[in-house]
This record gives sequence, structure tokens and C-alpha cells, in this order.
Amino acid sequence: MSRIVGVSGEGFRPYEVVIGPGLLAGIAGISEVRPGRSVAVVSDETVFGLYGAGVVEALDAVGARAGSVVVPAGEASKSFGQLEHVLDGLMAHGLDRSSLVIALGGGVIGDLAGLAAALFMRGIDIVQVPTTLLAQVDSSVGGKTAIDTPRGKNLVGAFHQPRRVLADTDVLKTLPLRQLRSGWAEMLKHGLLGDAAYFDQLAAVGDPVGMADDALADAIERSVRIKAAVVGADEKEAGARALLNLGHTFGHALEAELGFDEDVLTHGEAVALGCVLAFGFSAREGLCPPSDVERVADVVARSGLPTDLASVAGFKAEGVLARMTEDKKAEGGRLTLVLARAIGEAFVARDVDAGRVRDFLNEAGAS
Repeated sequence: MSRIVGVSGEGFRPYEVVIGPGLLAGIAGISEVRPGRSVAVVSDETVFGLYGAGVVEALDAVGARAGSVVVPAGEASKSFGQLEHVLDGLMAHGLDRSSLVIALGGGVIGDLAGLAAALFMRGIDIVQVPTTLLAQVDSSVGGKTAIDTPRGKNLVGAFHQPRRVLADTDVLKTLPLRQLRSGWAEMLKHGLLGDAAYFDQLAAVGDPVGMADDALADAIERSVRIKAAVVGADEKEAGARALLNLGHTFGHALEAELGFDEDVLTHGEAVALGCVLAFGFSAREGLCPPSDVERVADVVARSGLPTDLASVAGFKAEGVLARMTEDKKAEGGRLTLVLARAIGEAFVARDVDAGRVRDFLNEAGAS
């Protein structure tokens, strides 16, 4: 049985996030696909090898003019070079302003294809088909699209809402263990920022590995509803949507310091560690009780995710801090962090003293 979450807000067309098994098999039947419409399936080599040919054949079978643009798998594809490659592919397949892009893949593909769709002829329709747990609960919803630069993550991008999101839970069965747990990190984040009962529910499960299909689909739906509510109230991140960045300023800085090497640290792992650091810094500043930090770290560790800097790499406090000041949420060189007063009570803290963050990073294991 499919679950449907509506996403709506001022300034963008409403759309549905459909969650359930077998959705990929019915992709040619969605309203965005119609005879004669040019459709480009953007994917990476791994995902296209699993599902791409079947999707293209299904689109062709209903009379759509389907083509594909494939990029290497991994975070490195969120680059100017691959963005140019995708845009050139859309042109080569003869897409126009009435055409459709289908983003078939994880968060990297969703971001890259989404930005290409936003730029191509000043914006064409896109359907997001997320194939990782992380993308299903987070990056496919809300319209954020971006590529990375050597200076930081997601620094070049645009808001471009999809026409529909299809989260096929069957494809999660092919996910590597680390990728499944990376998505779980974003789900934990949703509970930490504003839903303590949801965090407790996930904590009781402990680890997504081996979860019953219906239970996992229910949790995905709850995460999507949390994100949809925030996006609907604040599409362009002028206020409340910034709460979704809990763990991300720390996490993005760690990823950038490692050159976005996913063999060392996946995005979800960076978010999990970033959440622990955000709660740790909050406690150091007297904003939340130390017992909450201990509970967050314990739940994250039991989920198979990292909780301390030393377990990942030898980070330098100055290097991490420099990356944080380059984060897109920083303003005038001043740090903006999402901190917490308690589990489920996050808030945006602006003009955070960089020296205090440096001292905290040193205490947390950065040299």
C-alpha cells in the first residue's frame, strides 16, 4: 500500500510524495509522462545499471521520447563538469521547455539533475525518484538543488521544486549497509530537531537493518511529513527551514576537509556526527543538559554511526572552523549554527563566537 504526503506552500506548486513498494515499475503511468513528451532519465552508473534500462523501456512503451544521461556514482559528480555534461545531454536528446527530467538515484543525482532542470531553458519539470533511504526522507523533498565546489558543499545551487516524488521502498533492499544507515541519520535528525517522540521511536528500533517493510515505510512517511511541514512554511530558508540543517554545518565542514571522500565518511555519517557535535557544543554553552548529549551519542552509536572525530580522521580544529565560516549559512563571516535546548527542541543561533567553536573542536578531538 502506498502512502501519500502532500507538499505545499506559498510560492510553489503543490506536489505529492508517494511512498511504497513497486512504484518504479509504474513510473510510465504517472501524469507527468505522456505520449510525445521528451523525457531524460538522469542517473549514475550504479543505479542505471540496476534500473535504468527498464525505466527507459517503460517510458518508450507509452510513447514518451525517452533518453538517458549517466554520470559516475559518488559525490564527485556534484561538480561543474558533470553539470555541464548533464545539460549537454538534455540538449542532445532534444529536450525543450515542455520536457521532463527524471532524477533516478540518490541525493547526488537528485541535486545534480535538479539543478540541471532548474537551469535548462530557465527551468523545466522534474520528477524525483530517490533510490537511497537518505534521499527518500530528505534531499528529494523541498526543492534544494546544488553542486559542490572545492571550497565547500552545496555552494552553487537553486530552489527548484519537483512535480512529484516517487519513493519506491523496494529499491532500498539493494542498498549497502552504510547507505541504509546514512539515511537513518537524517531520520534521527528529524526527531532531534522537533519531534522527541519520533526520536524515541527510532531509538527503540536502534538500527534500520532488518526492519519490517511496513515499519520502515511508516518511518519514512513520518520523516517526509516533518520535512514537508517545514518546507511548506519556509521554502527559501528564511527562517524555520534552517532547522533542517541540524548537524550539517559541522558535517559539511568535515566532508569538505576530507575532500568529500565517501569511503572515509558518507554524507549521512557526517550528519550523524554533526548532530552529536551540535548537541555537545550546545551543552558546553549551557543550552542543553549533558544527559541529552549522552543519549544522542548513545543512540547514534547503536545505529552504527560515528560519534567522535578521532574515529573518522585526524581533523585540525582550524581547518574545520575555516570550512564552517565558508558554509552557505554563514553571514558576513559570522557562524550560524543549529543548536539545541533539548532533544526535539532545536533553534537557529546566529553570530556564534568562532573562538568558542574552535575551543570545543579541540576538546572534541580535533588537534
